[in-house]
Amino acid sequence: MGSNSNTATTLAENKVLILYILNQIDNDIRQDDLFKIITSINNINYFYFKQIVTDLIDSKLVGIHTKEEEQFIRITSEGKNAYILTKDVLPGIMKLKADYIFEKEFASIEEESSVIAEFIPKNENDYTIKCKIVENNETIFEVKTFVGSRERAKRIVDNWNKNAKSIYPEILNLLLKA
Repeated sequence: MGSNSNTATTLAENKVLILYILNQIDNDIRQDDLFKIITSINNINYFYFKQIVTDLIDSKLVGIHTKEEEQFIRITSEGKNAYILTKDVLPGIMKLKADYIFEKEFASIEEESSVIAEFIPKNENDYTIKCKIVENNETIFEVKTFVGSRERAKRIVDNWNKNAKSIYPEILNLLLKA
């Protein structure tokens, strides 16, 4: 019986931990960004995390929506009530760790999410590249292009990630030239 009740406790703790973090954000967050925060607090694997989030969504404690092909989640008012009723489940040490990591991770996620670049292979020789700048979950700039090799795709993505802050104004100036 020992390990079984332990698993149930861990599941409850992880659910409350997710509600705790979402309650602090009180806004949309990408599931992957939430996973980064949760796993640095309480090392859980991605599939287990997805399962917990799905449970929370099914029980209407967390809302989910898709924006620009990405899934965002946020705590619902039922979720806030459930969190208030269950927050004592969270061990004090985990709460302290959550607060500490949340401040560090969330600051870096806010930074990170402002510059996004990805490439998607269409086939062996064709890659679609998307470069974006996002502020407050709104895409303020996006460019999509195609290249014929993985190397070029990677170069564009790396360059965008490093230099978006200078490339973006240049592109804007080119577009504004009469």
